[in-house]
Amino acid sequence: MITVASGAELARFRECCRMAAELRERLRAMIAAGLELREMDEAARTWLDGRGARSWFKGYRGYPAHICVSVNEEVIHGIPGKRRMKEGDIVSVDLGVEHGGFCSDTAFTAPAGKADAPGDKLMRVTREALERGLAQARAGNRVGDISAAVQGHVEAAGFSVVREFVGHGIGRKSHEDPQVPNYGRAGTGPLLVAGQALAIEPMVNEGLPGIRMLDDGWTTVTADGRRSAHFEHTVLVTAGDPEVMTGSVGAAG
Repeated sequence: MITVASGAELARFRECCRMAAELRERLRAMIAAGLELREMDEAARTWLDGRGARSWFKGYRGYPAHICVSVNEEVIHGIPGKRRMKEGDIVSVDLGVEHGGFCSDTAFTAPAGKADAPGDKLMRVTREALERGLAQARAGNRVGDISAAVQGHVEAAGFSVVREFVGHGIGRKSHEDPQVPNYGRAGTGPLLVAGQALAIEPMVNEGLPGIRMLDDGWTTVTADGRRSAHFEHTVLVTAGDPEVMTGSVGAAG
């Protein structure tokens, strides 16, 4: 599916993605031991309100918050509440911005204070897997080229990719075709075309790939209780190098 056009529409999409990148970096700077997760959600709400934008997460299929904050064994969709970060926690933040008729999506994982060496490796490998997936997002490739690049890097490092949740097309809607799994075979799947936007998002487990959902109906955790990391960018497929739409502010991820 072609999700964005050129000219004024593309400019609006870029602005929506730039806002997501800026908000991501503001939230990254808040992460510290002792912080209540709900403080990040409130900061996101205030920041978006001040710019005439909104979180497309809020109310999506009934989701109750503006962002997702997942800690340690929580893979994705953690609801930010009264829990306080502890020294050494690894914290994944996922956010989506709706503005100017477009949607953007980005995520990162960062430590509260200093992580241990295995946690640092988990975050590094997940970030690198995202970078390898992004590099395959060019016209003429197939979705499987992205998937294989992510899976190969993750598994070579001794980690596993989550299979029940995947990346997706994005643009005028928050979720569009095609789905972008983090596992698969190169040269397979839908053909990528210039002008198409994708949200590529490796979710990587320290241990086995299995997951389960908590009773809140949203928070997904690793089945074995080991940690997980999550990085995501919105990327525009082009005939040349991919344009990482949410990568223009701060560090990758």
